Amino acid sequence: MTDLITLTVLQNRFRQIAEEMDIIFDRAAFSPIISEGRDRASGIYTGDEGLLIAQGTTGMPIHIGAMQFGVSSIARKHGKTCRPGDIFILNDPYMGGTHLMDVKLVMPVFVEDELFCFLGSSGHWPDIGGAVPGGYVTYATEIQQEGVRLGGIRLYRDGKVDENILQLILDNVRVPAQRLGDLQAQVASLKAGEEDLRRVVAEYGVATLRTAIKDLRQQAANLVRERIKTIKPGTYTFEDAMDNDGIDDEPLWVRLDMHVESQRIVFDFSRSTAPCKGPMNSVYATTASAAYIAFKHMFPEIPMNAGCFEPLEVIAPTSTFLNAEYPRPVSGCAAEVSQRVVDTCFGALAQAIPERATGAPVGTSLNVAIGGYDPAEDRRYIFYFYTGGGHGGFSGGDGISNACTSVGLAKTPTLESVEQQAPIFFEHYALREDSGGAGRYRGGLGVQYSLRLLRGEARLSILGDRSKRGPFGINGGASGAATTVELSLDGKPYTPRLRTKEGNIMFQPGDSLQIQTPGGGGYGAPKDRPQDAVRSDLKRGYISTTFASKQYGVTSN
Repeated sequence: MTDLITLTVLQNRFRQIAEEMDIIFDRAAFSPIISEGRDRASGIYTGDEGLLIAQGTTGMPIHIGAMQFGVSSIARKHGKTCRPGDIFILNDPYMGGTHLMDVKLVMPVFVEDELFCFLGSSGHWPDIGGAVPGGYVTYATEIQQEGVRLGGIRLYRDGKVDENILQLILDNVRVPAQRLGDLQAQVASLKAGEEDLRRVVAEYGVATLRTAIKDLRQQAANLVRERIKTIKPGTYTFEDAMDNDGIDDEPLWVRLDMHVESQRIVFDFSRSTAPCKGPMNSVYATTASAAYIAFKHMFPEIPMNAGCFEPLEVIAPTSTFLNAEYPRPVSGCAAEVSQRVVDTCFGALAQAIPERATGAPVGTSLNVAIGGYDPAEDRRYIFYFYTGGGHGGFSGGDGISNACTSVGLAKTPTLESVEQQAPIFFEHYALREDSGGAGRYRGGLGVQYSLRLLRGEARLSILGDRSKRGPFGINGGASGAATTVELSLDGKPYTPRLRTKEGNIMFQPGDSLQIQTPGGGGYGAPKDRPQDAVRSDLKRGYISTTFASKQYGVTSN
């Protein structure tokens, strides 16, 4: 048993190593979505089963939760044959990935010729090949249409890259020089993490560290069980839906039966919609990670490692769209479906732990990918962009405006950095008036923006959700505003058939895109909101006089 002081020190040392890996990746990456947006994560995993030891504090939660499944796949497949200097590359959704654009590198760390642990790095590559730039093939019916699939193959051997495999990857992606830059940044972060880890091993010794890792996991599991004991046992049900699958305009229902027992919680999604034709399927790793994230939102004080997951069971049969099997397309799973899983868990947890509940958050990333040729720069480019939205109101406060999604800590890249990378001009970017759900504590505001193509010719794809159902309110709170997407093509207005999903749109100079993201759901009855708070929202431009009168019965006078 490790003493508490040493345990606390090592917990923070491990976390610091992972965080420094993230920072190095940010600073060296070529893609703005990583260098500016932080759509990435790093972690340390056990050498036997690939279980999470620690993650960086700013790492994307959905990357980390799913990456444990991916590292475990590498441990099973290569654990007995891997050598020092090996690095494996993985994006296969069915092996513990998310969508194909989230590329994971896994490196074993050896101490005295014995496998000690794995280091993992996951980053969103703006393109991985496939039928459309950016990988969001809204009309895909099989995984091959979405891009290059990498099943945990050995990319580095004895510290040297396999040039044939590397060339094969680069030959099948757009803007290969940028993809190579992101790959090299990931490798650099892993090597820096290995150096830092070796210093910790030299200071404490392998035996002490192995014991501490087990103790940290047990400590986290015990903390989760203690929190579960405070929840009233029973079965809590909730359901929410995706708008459609990108092909058929029918809802995909996430239906949850959450069973709270004395020391564990079972998230059972067995009643959810069957697998769908289009890319809005999820894989088990992503679904389970989303359920873990929802629980962790309720108890953020618990240190994150594999022990957090032990008292939580996730049931998602292959008869549902939440556990897709080959060759189902899955490009929407990490950025979109995972958020609806979190929302549904929030709805059930609001019944079980009302004092910690919030209105539903934005619930969509509104992924926009544009790929084309810039004649002024004589180069091809990939533009990938997502935005924030409102978080739900909670007991004691309004929701955050323009916040990141519930499954990530990523930021919206600075508009200036994006404009330097592509012939795109942002004409407008602001908070969205009247978008937060009304309530005693209102939801946070979404955003609205407009962008225009300046020159060249491009193809645009959009993959989002929440156009039919805005984020729900709780305890009498109103729903937040739903998503809207409008385009102007060749001077004529155009609305996608499925509102937030369409791929391969020809985009020419002067064409523009306008998006409004959802606000968060409200908390508590709108009639209970103080009039001073309503008038403050009016003064700030958060709500209109019409909204104030209709929702709160307050005039501007």
